[in-house]
Amino acid sequence: QVQLVESGGGLVQPGGSLRLSCAASGSIFSIDMGWYRQGPGKQRELVAFMTGGGTTNYVDSVKGRFTISRDNAKNTVYLQMNSLKPEDTAVYYCNAVLYKYAIRYDYWGQGTQVTVSS
Repeated sequence: QVQLVESGGGLVQPGGSLRLSCAASGSIFSIDMGWYRQGPGKQRELVAFMTGGGTTNYVDSVKGRFTISRDNAKNTVYLQMNSLKPEDTAVYYCNAVLYKYAIRYDYWGQGTQVTVSS
C-alpha cells in the first residue's frame, strides 16, 4: 500500500507558475505515477503521467507548459506548472499505480487546490 501527500497548491495569477509535490510513504522506484485534476463541475482528468521507466505523457491542454518529474531517492513526484491559465484551476491529485498478480491498484492523495485568477 502507498500513501501519497500532495503539497504546493495555492492561488496564482494567470501566466504564473507553481510546483506541486507528491511525497510517497515508500519507494516509488519503478512505479507508474501521475497527476490528475478535477475542475469545478468537471470530471477528473489525467494531466501528466510518468512510467517507472521515465516515459511521460501529457494531456494536450498542458503540453509545453507542465512538466512531470520524479526523484526516486526522495520518493517524490513533481508537477512543474508554467504559464498557468484560469482553466487550470482545479484540485490536483497525485496517483500511483501498482500491479499485483496482474491486478491494477490505484492509490490517491487527498488533493491540493490550484486557483489561477487575477
